[in-house]
This record gives sequence, structure tokens and C-alpha cells, in this order.
Amino acid sequence: ASPASDTAAIPPRVILTASSLLQPVCDPHLQPIIRRRARSLPTSPERLKNTAAQCHVPGCKRSRINRVRFADALGLELAEVKVFQVGEDPSIPLHVLSRLSINSDLCCSQLDMEITMQCLVPNFQQPVDCVDFSTRLHQQLVCLECVTSSDLGLSGTIQVLNLAFEKQVSVRYTFNQWKSVHEVCAHWHSSNPEVDGKGQADVFTFFLPMPPFLLQLCSVVQFAVRYRVNGQEYWDNNQGQNYSFTCRSHLLKMPRECEASWIHFI
Repeated sequence: ASPASDTAAIPPRVILTASSLLQPVCDPHLQPIIRRRARSLPTSPERLKNTAAQCHVPGCKRSRINRVRFADALGLELAEVKVFQVGEDPSIPLHVLSRLSINSDLCCSQLDMEITMQCLVPNFQQPVDCVDFSTRLHQQLVCLECVTSSDLGLSGTIQVLNLAFEKQVSVRYTFNQWKSVHEVCAHWHSSNPEVDGKGQADVFTFFLPMPPFLLQLCSVVQFAVRYRVNGQEYWDNNQGQNYSFTCRSHLLKMPRECEASWIHFI
């Protein structure tokens, strides 16, 4: 190995010539970023004619079009205007009118509101809450479990003993004391395990749509449950009395501090 030099190493000199200054630089050429704007569907010719404005540039006779549109994600119009004739007035359901009146009363009053609303109230105790529910189920092979009401209709559940795989469960109901009847099919929901060796039960769900006129006071809807299996037919009609709901008035007291939340709920 050669001994280390006592003098520091001198870096080499870099000589710039005219030819080296004229050589191209290796940096990449920057390109401007082009963003493509989203375009909606073309507007109608009538709107184009109405929004056209005369160009203010001297000597220019072409019209300039100012267009402002609000469109959804598909480029379609967010709103559509429809003109109703005298005989085409829309029919507004009673429950919608009642909630609109509630909104108006809340905005104009400075006191706590007392609101009367119409709702369907059951005329029977929920069968699942009865102590003899299991006994009724095994005697009738079918039994209504529970029902809840809303502005749209009645929804509930039914239990049937699992006698065969093929089975049909339906609900027959009426609005006019059985002068005319309607029937809807229930749909399988789940299965309950066997309890005390009494057999397995299947749970079915159903929904009964309610017409708007049923939300008038004293209106009544009656129904019964039918279960068909193995060529036989079994009924649960609340021990011969039928299950029924009656439209009754219900008083609601609403403090002023709940006004905003109530309007949001509407």
C-alpha cells in the first residue's frame, strides 16, 4: 500500500465550453394539467331561445347564451313543473293534511301545542303477551303473535306449528263488516326451536295496507288468520270475535322547545 500523501487532494477543475452550454437539458418537459368538466344533458330548444342574449361586442351580431342548470348525478333535471287543470286537482291524503296543519299551528303559536291525531288502536290484547299463548297455538295450530299500526297499514307476525314443509299462511280482512273481503299472503320469517317436546313453530310476517279513509274516527278493520297445510285448513279468529282495530283520536302535548324536532320529523 502506498503511504498517504501529506497534501490534501485537489478536486478536478470543470471547464465549461460553448458546446456544453448548448447541449439540451435532461429535465422533463412539463405539460399543463387539463381537467375535463362534466357535461349534463342538452337543454331544450325553448330554454335556449329564452336564455339567448345579444352580444355587446361592437360589430358582432351573434347572440350569447347564458345557461345555469341544476342536474342530478345522471345529468337529469332536479325538478319538473306540471300545470294542473281545474279538474285535475291532486288528492291529498287526510293524514298529510293533518300534519301540514300541525306544522302551521306550531309556526304561528307561542304556547305549548295540544295536537289531536287519529290512529288505529287494537281492540284486543297482543296474543304473545297472554299467558295462554302457547296453549292456544297448540290447540289451533296457528295463532297471531303481535300487530303494530302506522299511517301506511298494519304489520304483524304469526306463529304456526310446523306440520309439513309445504304450507300457506294468509290474513283475510275487511273494512265494511265483511260485506267485501281482501286477503294477503304472509311470508316465512324464521323458525322457533322445539320447546318441551311440543313441536317446532314457524314465524310468518304480513302487512295490511290501509286506505286513507280508514283514518277517520270510528272506522274499523277486522281480520283473521288462515293456515293451510296437508290439505287441511285452520283458523285463528280471536276465539270467534275476530281481531279488530278502531280509529280513535289521540291527544299529544308538545312543548315549544320541541318545535324544531317535530317539524323535522314531519
